[in-house]
Amino acid sequence: MSQTTQPLTDHYDVKRDSDGHRYLHPLVTGFNLTRIPLLNKGTAFTEDERQKLNLDGLLAPQIDTLDVLAERLYADYVKIEDTLERHVFLRGLQDRNEVLFYALLAAHVEEMLPIVYTPTVGLAVQKFSQIYRYARGLTLSTNNIDRAKQALSNVPLNDVRIIVATDSSAILGIGDQGFGGMAISIGKLSLYTVAGGVGPDKTLPVELDVGTGRADLRDDPSYLGVKHDRLKGEEYLRFVDRFVEATLERFPKAIIQWEDFSKDTAFMVLERYRRVVPSFNDDIQGTGAVVLAGVLNACRLKGETLAEQRVVVSGAGAGGAGVAAAIREGMRREGLSPEDIAGRVFVLDSRGLLTDDRAMEDYKKSLATPKVLTEGWAGTGLLDVIREGKATVLLGLSGVPDTFDEEVVKAAMANTPRPLVFPLSNPTANCEALPEDVLRWSGGAALVATGSPFDPVELNGETYPIGQGNNAFIFPGLGFGAILARVREITDEMVTESAYALAAYTQRLHPGRTFPPVSELADASLEVAVAVIKQALKDGVATEFSIRGLNDDELLDVVKAKFWQPKYLPFRVE
Repeated sequence: MSQTTQPLTDHYDVKRDSDGHRYLHPLVTGFNLTRIPLLNKGTAFTEDERQKLNLDGLLAPQIDTLDVLAERLYADYVKIEDTLERHVFLRGLQDRNEVLFYALLAAHVEEMLPIVYTPTVGLAVQKFSQIYRYARGLTLSTNNIDRAKQALSNVPLNDVRIIVATDSSAILGIGDQGFGGMAISIGKLSLYTVAGGVGPDKTLPVELDVGTGRADLRDDPSYLGVKHDRLKGEEYLRFVDRFVEATLERFPKAIIQWEDFSKDTAFMVLERYRRVVPSFNDDIQGTGAVVLAGVLNACRLKGETLAEQRVVVSGAGAGGAGVAAAIREGMRREGLSPEDIAGRVFVLDSRGLLTDDRAMEDYKKSLATPKVLTEGWAGTGLLDVIREGKATVLLGLSGVPDTFDEEVVKAAMANTPRPLVFPLSNPTANCEALPEDVLRWSGGAALVATGSPFDPVELNGETYPIGQGNNAFIFPGLGFGAILARVREITDEMVTESAYALAAYTQRLHPGRTFPPVSELADASLEVAVAVIKQALKDGVATEFSIRGLNDDELLDVVKAKFWQPKYLPFRVE
């Protein structure tokens, strides 16, 4: 039998009536319609729809609104105490009634973000084979990569605009998770929809299952991924090449977010494909942008500039490298020369300070401090670098808990009355310090932000909100803006502008905070998207002609108009 690569037909068409109102024209009816998550309304199908869609007698007699359904499910949700079970509850809802899932998530985004995303998603990744219920997304493995085009043709969507693809080699701070990384791709795309306005029918999670380096997973009978060691070298690149080639053919308008690749692979994949298909790496670029925004805001709270700071980045993986590069770019924008910046940004890995006389991976070389600047120093460990380098900013991306202990914080206090201490590693168990400890050791003087969510800290009668430097403040707006501009490439300048847009949003609406509340993810993403579109136009990579010549307010109106909302559209049978 010959194989076809023709796309499958979607299950519906979206049309507009003579008054411009959108409605759904279904291409399936009856029982099968209720099994399609994007179309299923549960008991919200109207009496007329039930009759015309062959649903009469298949549903409970009660006819509900979307709001009533969301309230009913929330009442069930809050009864669940275990966080992983809450994650499973929400994923199950997403797999049977997608609009309802997003309506519930949008109404309780601050409460549910830690469940669908970090930190709970880390546990969901580890338990993915055990909690697996329904197929979602695309899995390309060494079993089917030679049939990549056929596999992509099986995806029942015809206009995918954003793909989150992972090879699961470095998930959060928990390392190689094999097939389980699919949970990260699903979680990230949930945020693209609820916070970034990308319709769920325009998203596709992808797992690139190239094997796992973990023998315990390969030997586990319940593990659902391929059971061999990871591909490496040219064999690995040929695998990813086939994925990219098939994606360009099937979804030519799609943007790819590379997610949770190991540090060496992350940089290699980004540079190999970013000009082949519009793409970016959230661990490198998204992390760098969100941390830059938080540091800019914290500097303003101190009444100082970024250029005045001396920054220590603890951790030289993909995230740490991305943060160091973003901070350097921010300092460059404030007028510092490369020589000045070299003496103000210090990056440490597990062996201590990166210096240019050390052997190291290629991607680290641009982060290294000239050895001449450390002559006479007592050493190049964390405490030595803080003391000798006069550090005023501590950024933790090491994934090692307790890295920022009392001695470290007090060493930074000796250099500035109000140090910036950002223990940013995820999940919570990998955080370099607890905010309450940092504030206690500093007498409330330190400016603290984290990567995972933490409750406000009460100290000496004062309440200190803990800003969450969550990449979700960056990547949904960055991706949405890139989609609306139809970019050929996602430039470094577009990523940097997303950081400054987030900083400006926070300064305007929350002048006393480093980051806005997570409940405002969607509002912040609107402004990030506008900034990204403007920079794409400036960089000459935007191909959407309709946005050219629009001012900021007009661009914002376009972004708002395109922002997907969780609402049940009426069905009409033609």
